[in-house]
Amino acid sequence: MKKGKLFVISGPSGSGKTTLAQALLKDPRLSARLKKSVSFTTRGKRKGEKQGRDYFFISEVEFRKRLKAKKILEWTRYLGYYYGTDREYIDRQLITAEGILLCIDIKGARSIRRLYPADSVLLFIKPPSLAELKRRINKRCALGEEEVRERLAAAKKELGSAAMFDYRVINKDFKLAVKRLKGIISSELK
Repeated sequence: MKKGKLFVISGPSGSGKTTLAQALLKDPRLSARLKKSVSFTTRGKRKGEKQGRDYFFISEVEFRKRLKAKKILEWTRYLGYYYGTDREYIDRQLITAEGILLCIDIKGARSIRRLYPADSVLLFIKPPSLAELKRRINKRCALGEEEVRERLAAAKKELGSAAMFDYRVINKDFKLAVKRLKGIISSELK
């Protein structure tokens, strides 16, 4: 009954996974074949983010309610905030869409692979270096030094998980990384 594939883009914070996912969805040939999965989060909106487009911004109480009711497929707590994927949306899209694009953390990617082993393609986004990753994290928003340290420590651990992914893409040259991801997804959708 399932028709679609789950394309899971993952990698450390600051690797560029969200920006790459957005670029993929702007491609007219891919956007006709891919649906974007929008996660729930309990963190506040960042500048330029929109409800329902970037995330579904919900309270911690609401998140826990959904979790208890098993309406969240995979989830994590990162830097004090919850993030999770809507189970009903994914199951609906697997029946009707060719591909579903998820941009989630390593723990979530593991969960997706465990739950949908034959229907998932895991894509790991690597930064060109830790120095570049730190620069990106600092540039991203006005983070305190403590949060930057936490993100870098988490990134070092996450980089060790790259081997479990089906594909690894280094995001040094953005256009080249997008081109590589488009090629991978197009070949997997055939």
